[in-house]
This record gives sequence, C-alpha cells and structure tokens, in this order.
Amino acid sequence: MQKYKYVAVNLQKKKFTGYFIAENESHLARQLAEQNLYLISAKPVSDGTVNSFFTVSGRLKPGELTNFSRQFAIMVNSGVSILNTLSILKSQSFSGYFRRVLEVVYEDVKTGVMLSEAMKKHKRVFPEFFRSMVYVGEVSGALDKVLTSLADYYETDTAIKRKSKGAMIYPLLLLLMLVGIVVLMMVFVIPTFRNALDDLDIEMPALTMAIYNISDFFLQYWKELIIAVAAVAGIVWLLSMTQKGKYFFDMMRMKTPFIGKVNENLVTARFARGFGLLLSSGLDVLDAMEVICVVLGNRYVEKKFRAAIEDVRQGMSLTMAFETHRLFPDIL
Repeated sequence: MQKYKYVAVNLQKKKFTGYFIAENESHLARQLAEQNLYLISAKPVSDGTVNSFFTVSGRLKPGELTNFSRQFAIMVNSGVSILNTLSILKSQSFSGYFRRVLEVVYEDVKTGVMLSEAMKKHKRVFPEFFRSMVYVGEVSGALDKVLTSLADYYETDTAIKRKSKGAMIYPLLLLLMLVGIVVLMMVFVIPTFRNALDDLDIEMPALTMAIYNISDFFLQYWKELIIAVAAVAGIVWLLSMTQKGKYFFDMMRMKTPFIGKVNENLVTARFARGFGLLLSSGLDVLDAMEVICVVLGNRYVEKKFRAAIEDVRQGMSLTMAFETHRLFPDIL
C-alpha cells in the first residue's frame, strides 16, 4: 500500500486535495470515484505513517455539527447501531469535506475503534468538548441523550454568537461613521468655511484656529496619514497572529467598555451551559473544568480559568476559586 497526495475535482469542478492510502493510482481513482471525486493528479509520498485512512483539507460549514448530532441521536434512539448510523450519515447532504471526514470515522469504527477515539483524528471538526461528551455517552450507554444535548448546546451557542456579533457591530459602525464624518469635515467643509471667513478679515478664536490647523494637516499630509493607518493595521494584524498578540487582544476584548461586557456575558453563558452539561453527564468537577476550559473562546479567561483549576485541585472550593480570579459575575 502506498500513500498518495492527490488533487481531485467533484461534479461542480471544485478542487480538493488530500492524502489517501491505495495499492496504485487506479485503485486511488476508483476509491475517489466512490466519493464523487475525480482524480486529476496523484503523487506518492514517502511518509509511511498516517493518522487516518483518508484525510482531506477543508472547513466545516456553520450548523453542520448541530445537524449531525441531532440526526445521529435520532437514529441511535431508534435502535440503529453506531456503525450503520455513520454509514447513513456519511451519505447525507452535508458538505463534501464533512462527508469525507465521516467516511474516515466510519472506516475506523468498523475496525473496532470507539466513536470518540475515531473522532480524535479530526480535531478541527470535533472539538475536545464534543469528543469528551461522546465518550461519556458511549461509556454510560446514553449516547442518544448526550448527542441531543450537544445539538441543543451548539444550536444555542450559535444563536448567542450571532446576537453578540450584532450587538458589537452597531457601536463599531457608529464609530466608523463618526470618523468618516470628521474626515469629510476636515477635508471638504472646513476649508470652504475658512475661505469665506478669511474674506471677512476678522480675528478667529483659538478653537477655530486649532480646527483650521487640523484641517491643514489633513490636506497637507493625507498620503502620509493613509500610509500610517495602513502600517498600523498591518502591525496589528501581524501581532494578532502571534500567541502573545492573541492573548493581548483577547484581554482587550474583556476589558474594553461595552464590548467587554458583551464578551463577558458570552463567555459566562458558554461556561454555564457547557459545565452543566458535563456535570449532568457524569464527569466530576475537575474533569469537567479541564474540558470546558478549551471552549471558553478567550485566551485571557482561559489562563485565569486554568489557575482556578489548580486552586480547586489544591482543595479550594469552586466558588472561592472563581472569586479569587474574578472569572465570572457574582450571580454565577
């Protein structure tokens, strides 16, 4: 068997790249054809160790994990086995990327691997929180109930994210409009008024002269200002790509007036629902805290939360640990 890196297209001419283990290129082409993919090129790669039978690049569409969880729960509750459920779902109307991920999970489960273990190979698709819940469901024999709870969790989480983004977009739009109005006044309106007032040959107040000077600065150095703004934006973007930069911006999201309150409510809601779900599924407090830590969605909060975990591990009460690190509002 040889590992190949391939390029293929589907019926809509969309290109896909990935890896596949096959006997030869003909075998590779047949296997891809079963997934409605048509081989364009294939190149053998020397890496003999692969994480899965079949991997592809791509991205999960919004709502797919929710729909998958709900459909999976319905079928398992109806008495369909996990393997048969996967066989059915991998042919459903999910994105091509998700269907191929499910194909890998199906092949792994068919060899006797637990569902939660098979999902570990696809961490971009199945988050740690999701995999931990599935594991609890498998061990407890309540997989259908766990998956239903997960579907409700992700559905609510998506709705909260949408509302939070909407709440933050409005003040940002107002700020952009304000900046735009100021620039227009400095570049177009103020010079017009200045010409009219200069004709009157009267002494202008200090505040008016200051506005004139700012307007002159905009007119004289507008090119330099554009370059400076672009440079600052570029530096901010580069910083946001680093771990320290990501931590800093996450901290600012929590500390900025209004936006910080919105983010605090989002993180609190995510913690409360997820933590409650984990505890009700049978995990102990420390294990539940370890799992929920990675889904808080903010590195600044996550760092404080990990410190709280250590305090709880040393014997401190959960309430005291949260108060010590000022993690959540008092109502929690």
